[in-house]
Amino acid sequence: MNLFEVAHFVPEKPMYEQGLILLPHLATLGWGVGPGGEVIDTFPYFVSGVLHLISSAVLGFGGIYHALLGPETLEESFPFFGYVWKDRNKMTTILGIHLILLGIGAFLLVFKALYFGGVYDTWAPGGGDVRKITNLTLSPSVIFGYLLKSPFGGEGWIVSVDDLEDIIGGHVWLGSICIFGGIWHILTKPFAWARRALVWSGEAYLSYSLGALSVFGFIACCFVWFNNTAYPSEFYGPTGPEASQAQAFTFLVRDQRLGANVGSAQGPTGLGKYLMRSPTGEVIFGGETMRFWDLRAPWLEPLRGPNGLDLSRLKKDIQPWQERPCVIFLRFSSTRVPGCVEHTVSHTPV
Repeated sequence: MNLFEVAHFVPEKPMYEQGLILLPHLATLGWGVGPGGEVIDTFPYFVSGVLHLISSAVLGFGGIYHALLGPETLEESFPFFGYVWKDRNKMTTILGIHLILLGIGAFLLVFKALYFGGVYDTWAPGGGDVRKITNLTLSPSVIFGYLLKSPFGGEGWIVSVDDLEDIIGGHVWLGSICIFGGIWHILTKPFAWARRALVWSGEAYLSYSLGALSVFGFIACCFVWFNNTAYPSEFYGPTGPEASQAQAFTFLVRDQRLGANVGSAQGPTGLGKYLMRSPTGEVIFGGETMRFWDLRAPWLEPLRGPNGLDLSRLKKDIQPWQERPCVIFLRFSSTRVPGCVEHTVSHTPV
């Protein structure tokens, strides 16, 4: 799949317009991209595909060997790999091994971010860039504070993280907990309450695993939909709120250049056409996009002041790197009119 995407990749088009699944993840890790998320080298993607192809061949030949040539009962030759489903101690040992491997995987991301080229940061000045993380956030009050946030409204639970230092620092904590938890599971036996409460069978273990994957899947869905730090918009496309706010921003920039007074113009309902007040008193974009007023995005934050959007900055400080992604995002806005890109260019404000 990786090689297929590389073969069909068009560098001139955004990744999210090409239906890519794997390349955005490689780009997020900092491979082959430069300032603004521009793909400058596809060779790392090719190497990744070849390495996975070789690995799959090794696994395939290993499967053929064990099916045709290997011992019929593996534990006769290697007792460590033998087990029965009802062996509680062996099951917790296997669980511990898996936790250690997950912890090592978390630390691989940490090492990549710290020492091996860095990762892509959409919040880097000038529209995003690859950078090394130099100041990890390891404070437990910060890392675990995300878990205590409300999942509703502006707080956004762990999905609200918008700082790579916090994300990588969280992986340090997560990797450490997984490794120490894995060692603990290997060295200890299940408690009496666990032996009574849990079902010790192959079907039960499958159910537990599928349940865990389901939870992870729902969390990942929230991250993809709302978080533009872990999933940069340059590669995955705009989040739902970001697409809507990009529409309002693009129309504001267009009409302001055509002479509109964006600070006082009113819409058909008497509310601000371009700007209005949020429920907390901040200045936000007006119109239909007001329901996403608490969005944070790298192209939007430089225009904020202590009381929300700063009118003077909107009039004087808007840069091309802020306009460009919003015009591209405009076509993905759920509130757009048909042909909104052409409408933006060819029509003057009413």
